[in-house]
Amino acid sequence: MRPQAAVSRPALQSRAASRTARLLALAACALGGCSVRQVKRGAPLDEHAAWVMLPVRNFAETPLAGERTRALVATLLRMRGIGDLREYPDAEGKDDLPDLDDQRRYQSALDWARAQGMVYGVTGAVHEWHYRGGPDGEPAVGLGLGVIELSTGRVVWSAAGALEGWGHETLSGTAQKLIGSLVSDLDLR
Repeated sequence: MRPQAAVSRPALQSRAASRTARLLALAACALGGCSVRQVKRGAPLDEHAAWVMLPVRNFAETPLAGERTRALVATLLRMRGIGDLREYPDAEGKDDLPDLDDQRRYQSALDWARAQGMVYGVTGAVHEWHYRGGPDGEPAVGLGLGVIELSTGRVVWSAAGALEGWGHETLSGTAQKLIGSLVSDLDLR
């Protein structure tokens, strides 16, 4: 048998502090709903310019999650002070049915926005929008947002995040918290 090496008091204190930090992080996640956010900031954007809400693509299994996200983003951007935020007109396909081809719908909205002289376009993608299985059925939302400078096609701001709420919370309320958190990092002048 090998003799155990003596562990110094500072090493034990460091391990205890590390363990405590991990437990606190886990508790914060459990108490506040797990959240992940990443934001790419650029130069401040002109809140008085002409903005347009472009389609938000839906990669989630929930129908119309992109449309729900688009409505929440538009409302929260207006609350942030973007006064000239327009919605693109939904183009009808053959037989007056909506166009279900996301790429064609996005390109059509982009072309319309450029023809109208819009400066910025807001778009995004929904990756998760549902209630999790299990006894509590927690709401879970995951999405990405971006602002495009329409004259150049350059992405000037982008953010992505995911949020899981509590079992008693609504899916739209959880989505609003996440989108509000992402939009609050948009630097406006």
